[in-house]
Formats: sequence, structure tokens, C-alpha cells
Amino acid sequence: MRADRLITIVQLLQSRGKISSKELAQTLEVSERTIFRDMEALSFSGIPVLAERGREGGWRLAEGYRNSLTGMNTKEIAALLVPADPAILHALGIQEEFSSAARKLQAVATRQPVTPFSFLSQRIHIDGAGWHPSGETYPCLTALQEALWENRKVSITYLRGEDAAKRLVAPLGLVVKRGVWYVVAEHSGGLLRTYRVSRITEAKVTDELFELPEDFDLSRYWETSTAAFKSALPRYPSSLLVREQTMKELQKERYVALLHQEPSEAPGWIRAEVEFNTPESACRIILSLGQGIKVTAPPELADTVAAALREAAALYDF
Repeated sequence: MRADRLITIVQLLQSRGKISSKELAQTLEVSERTIFRDMEALSFSGIPVLAERGREGGWRLAEGYRNSLTGMNTKEIAALLVPADPAILHALGIQEEFSSAARKLQAVATRQPVTPFSFLSQRIHIDGAGWHPSGETYPCLTALQEALWENRKVSITYLRGEDAAKRLVAPLGLVVKRGVWYVVAEHSGGLLRTYRVSRITEAKVTDELFELPEDFDLSRYWETSTAAFKSALPRYPSSLLVREQTMKELQKERYVALLHQEPSEAPGWIRAEVEFNTPESACRIILSLGQGIKVTAPPELADTVAAALREAAALYDF
């Protein structure tokens, strides 16, 4: 709509100071001729837009002019507090608000901080820079968001194996890691727990309010709980020979800890000391890396991998 475009032009001029017709046309995906017509419309409506000619020229607002179109709503600010990854923004339902909020924040940042919604930065935590779609579905994510923004308790049904448990919880924050969403919540007795959102089959926001604990910090809690989870995992030390080009793939594995590596006497190979979680996961990961990896210890793992390879070969009558 033209009205929206005119508002956007004013916001861009206010935040950037000066911008050329070409830049405006590219940003708004219209022709430069349309930009000239928009500038005429703004001038006719009383907005003091000025044109500066020459190589460094462009459009700008008259000195001292400010507009009142920079008010930001809650969803727009929330959109700026998570990485601008389309998949994350889409999951939260705020992808359209992101570009609008960015312009508004640029325009208002020089005048005053956006303090009314600063609590939002403590409500969503992104663990890791990349987004890896998990294939999970989150039918209750919207309800959890609503409860989170309004400080309301939510009644959830959570799957634990084949059993379903009902809980009344106070959601304190949302965390996304490798495309998987979690909600950190406080339940009876003040205990904090982390729930995998895809396992929540029902979520009903209640009228019961709660206060965020003063000493609660979402990122610190997640870091501490993640460290505790990792320390509780079983460890299965192993020694490997790994091709140099395969080492990068091994390092990407989530459940492998690389303890030490050094060049092997065989050209193109690396000796590596690693920790898997279990013998079963070790065998699965090693087989997935094919000819780029060989087990040197423990002997039982080498035997297990060799047996699996023989069984696979038998399927093809080798």
C-alpha cells in the first residue's frame, strides 16, 4: 500500500539522514519514478523532504524535523531480540515485524532507549548461531509465548515416554538449540525444569499471574543446566585413525568429544583420542563416516564395527 510505503520512506530518512532515490527504490522494490512521485506526495502533505543534487546527493528531511511514527509494539521489539534467521522468526510468528521494527529502532535509538520491553531479552535465548531444522512440530509454542509475555501460569500436558503428565507451570523463558524449542518453567516448590516443547501436547494459559524471580537469568540457567546434563552423560573413550578430510565431519558430531589429535605416521591420517557416549552410538557414528575412519581401541569396538560391516556386505552377497 502506498500509505505504508510513504511511512517507511519517512522512517528511513529519519534513521539514515540521507538516502538516494536508487537506494530507496531498491529497498522498497519500486521504480525510481515511483520514489519521485512519493516525494512529491510527502512534500504536498507537509513533510519537509529536501533533494540534494550531485554525486553525494540524495533525499533528506529538513534539519530538526522529527516524526511520531516510531512507536514500537511488543512483537516488533521481540522480533529484534532474536537472530534475524527466517526460520526462527517464522516459528515465533514475527517475521513481518522484524523489518518494520528494525527501521523504527534505528529512528528512535538516538532519542531514548526502548526500556518498557527490556524484559523480552531475558525471555528468549538462542543457543548456537546456526539453525538446523529438526522436523519437530510445536502446536503449543504460541500458547507458551502468550503466557510468557503476560506472566501467566500455563497448564500443560507433557509426554514422558508413553506416559502423559499434567503440570501447572510458570514459563520463565524459551530456548532454541539446533532447531529444537525448549521452555524453562517453574513449578510447585519453586523448582526449575526444562521441557521440550514438541512433547507438550496441550497448553492452556490460565488467569493466574506470577512474578519472574529477581535472580533468574535465562542464559546463565541454560548454560548451567547444559553443563550439568553433559557431565551426567556416559563416556566411552576410544582411539581412532581419521582421514584429514573426515576430521571436520567428526568434529561436527554432537555426541563426540575430541580430546586429542596428532598427525599419524600414515600420510593423510590423524590419530585422535575421543569420547563417545555409548558403544552403540560410537558404532553408529563410525559407520556413518565410512572409509574415512578406523577404530584402534578399544578392541571390542573395533570388533563390533567390523561385524556390522560384514553383515552389511552379506546383504549384497560379497
